[in-house]
Amino acid sequence: MNAHSAPHLVALADAVDPDPQETTEWRDAFAALVAANGPVRARQILDALAESARTHRIGWQPALCTPYVNTIAVDAQPAFPGDLAMEERLASLMRWNALAMVVRANHSYGELGGHIASYASAADLFETGFNHFFHARSDAHRGDLVFFQPHSAPGVYARAFLEGRLSEDDLSHYRQELTAPAFTRGSGARGLSSYPHPYLMPDFWQFPTGSMGIGPISSIYHARFMRYLTDRQLLDCSPRKVWGVFGDGEMDEPESMSALTLAAREKLDNLVWVVNCNLQRLDGPVRGNGRIIDELEKLFAGAGWNVVKLVWGSDWDGLFARDTTGALARAFANTVDGQMQTFAAKDGRFNRDTFFGQDDELKKLAQGMTDEQIDRLKRGGHDLVKIHAAYAAAAAHVGQPTVILAHTKKGYGMGAGQGKMTTHSHKKFESADLIGFRNRFNLPLTDAQATSLAFYKPAEDSAEMKYLKDHRTALGGSMPRRETACEVVPVPDIGAYAQFALAADGKDMSTTMAFVRILGALLKDQALGPRVVPIVADEARTFGMANLFKQVGIYSSVGQRYAPEDIDTILSYREATDGQILEEGISEAGAIASWTAAATSYSVHGLAMLPFYIYYSMFGFQRVGDQIWAAADQRARGFLLGATSGRTTLGGEGLQHQDGTSHLVAATIPNCKAYDPAFAGEMAVIVDAGMREMLVEQKDVFYYVTLMNENYAQPSLPLEAHADVLRGCYRFGRYGDAMGAAVVTLLGSGAIFTEVVKAAQQLAAEGVAVDVFSVTSWSELARDGAASEQAALRREPASNPFVAQQLAASAGPIVAATDYVRAVPESIRAYLPEGRRYLTLGTDGFGRSDTRAALRDFFGVDAVAIVRAARHAMR
Repeated sequence: MNAHSAPHLVALADAVDPDPQETTEWRDAFAALVAANGPVRARQILDALAESARTHRIGWQPALCTPYVNTIAVDAQPAFPGDLAMEERLASLMRWNALAMVVRANHSYGELGGHIASYASAADLFETGFNHFFHARSDAHRGDLVFFQPHSAPGVYARAFLEGRLSEDDLSHYRQELTAPAFTRGSGARGLSSYPHPYLMPDFWQFPTGSMGIGPISSIYHARFMRYLTDRQLLDCSPRKVWGVFGDGEMDEPESMSALTLAAREKLDNLVWVVNCNLQRLDGPVRGNGRIIDELEKLFAGAGWNVVKLVWGSDWDGLFARDTTGALARAFANTVDGQMQTFAAKDGRFNRDTFFGQDDELKKLAQGMTDEQIDRLKRGGHDLVKIHAAYAAAAAHVGQPTVILAHTKKGYGMGAGQGKMTTHSHKKFESADLIGFRNRFNLPLTDAQATSLAFYKPAEDSAEMKYLKDHRTALGGSMPRRETACEVVPVPDIGAYAQFALAADGKDMSTTMAFVRILGALLKDQALGPRVVPIVADEARTFGMANLFKQVGIYSSVGQRYAPEDIDTILSYREATDGQILEEGISEAGAIASWTAAATSYSVHGLAMLPFYIYYSMFGFQRVGDQIWAAADQRARGFLLGATSGRTTLGGEGLQHQDGTSHLVAATIPNCKAYDPAFAGEMAVIVDAGMREMLVEQKDVFYYVTLMNENYAQPSLPLEAHADVLRGCYRFGRYGDAMGAAVVTLLGSGAIFTEVVKAAQQLAAEGVAVDVFSVTSWSELARDGAASEQAALRREPASNPFVAQQLAASAGPIVAATDYVRAVPESIRAYLPEGRRYLTLGTDGFGRSDTRAALRDFFGVDAVAIVRAARHAMR
């Protein structure tokens, strides 16, 4: 297939015109209008004509795709404010050090991997931001938020090396976090993580972007959360921007696209995306048979974004100026990305023959150009002047988020690796390739330095270093830079907001309703209340939170422009610009992104916030688990509340709506503390402890707490049990005659604990002595047991696992029952007292629709099944 065999891409302008003279007259008339009255009037006339077309039902609407040229015309470009030659030299040094870092690691340890080609395409996009736009946090500016394309991390490390933030030894330990001296000895060179990981480099990276698609949606909700903070007068974020540099292949991830309309609807002009359109995925072209830039332009424009196309570099300006017939635009309109990739991989002679040789008009344009000049024609994403113009336009744009579609070459400057299908995996270079790279970018390296992959850093007093540091100083200092300093937020005494739960005295309620009552009380606290961020995904009424509509309101950037249907009721719907609830609609991905923005506010903004995101538990870890992992990487602090938890509580909903695994998944995240409280008092103690850990002690943890919608009698929680609740279990009570011949111990949690108590009462009536323990956290018990075991293996002083200590005073076999799969209670088997038989009951398999009683009977976790299991275990 040649470059012109895509007839479906032919523009409408190329169709047969039945009356060219009339068409010319219309064009001339419009040109005269623009000349006489300007673009504003021209837009008014076009809008009027479009409305008329709709009225006459002629089936026309403006195309969302513009010609394949730069949005910003040459005469509209601002003057470049820097030293172009200097910035090109610095960018070349970044490229070299990034390449050397990856190639050295793979020469020494072939399995380490690493990526060069992505940064090779994005280096100029990054450097323009670093030199002119990306503000770091300072006294004068609270800092921009920048989401870096993950495969380009080596380039960010390379810049940090020149800035003096990383040493040559640090660069030598790229992707060697466990063998770096900082890890093995506690000092010296640090290992550099593969991608942006705040958990691994907590003073460096701000945002984790390694899981494709999560960075884009997170950037949108961070930008919206900044508006939330401003509108609620908690923090003025108005001068700040959110920048995201993402890949065109990454745009295929549904999360990347899922919140575009929210960004436009909220008029987030504090948000700028730079999509690095190098046209390649890992295995090949992104849209080999089409054009990804055209596709993305239509998508973003249709969603309401301001689109800036950054397609061709300055070298093309002269060609476009001489092209009076539109030959270039026509040729580009018919060239698909697969062919464009081939042009990137081939040399100037091939491109002269294949592209410019298509027709006489193109041949004339290329006359006088050498093959080398043709080979070095830059795409827009490699031209600092063009990039600066696009960034400046984006930064100044008002009323819409902006996306810059930057055309680049994957593996730019990598010689034989440029534009190849295999370029993403290209990480080993021969001597000739390294010398060729050196020559391509005019690097000040000898042959020996190039072939030995020597890192290069100019002298501290050199013009390059002064320029580099002066520009960053003017923008607030080096970045990325993660900071954690924030004021402590006082937490009220638990008795002030949760006494009803601690001293429930048998009152009937669900733990969900108890939580909502606690949340309402916390929102009223003068110090803590303004920092609380309630988040729901269109389920506030389901969880009984409608009373909060009037109390604190739902956040809306435009207030409330309508009279709600239920305005005359006590619990009417209320939106407000200073509303506190984030009601995200039917989007768990959006809600968890909002939660992450609030949960990391302490580091991103220096302002601690406390988000509570409540949702159906089955729509949490199993739906947005990767986003929760990313939040953990970002060291989030907040609460996730999995409501109607367990597999038998949401009786009528059936298979996909019943959660039997969330506690299993939560246990895999090291900084997540997961609890399954059975009673309101337990839940209150857990929430209180979490708030103190996050806001007072400022620990990097978040809590997952499951809640039930089942009403039952709530006992009071004795003070002496509080500490045990937090460690994972406490003795709830003893049933039957302690001197009886038959004894058994029952463990239970959450929704099934009431069945455990019923079973204990029935066994006691049969003459069996029963010890009952409420397990509030299987994962905390398992972690404690594993820590004790690991200490013993290291021959360090170690105590018995906490669960073993708790059960030491009990006797007989142990039966555990939960509303989750058996793997959850099985997680503590290794840490139980020796010689005790252990039998677990759970809800393995697919769910069903029926009543709670029928479901618990079906899964074998009701009181009858627990009694049966206890009798079996006592044989």
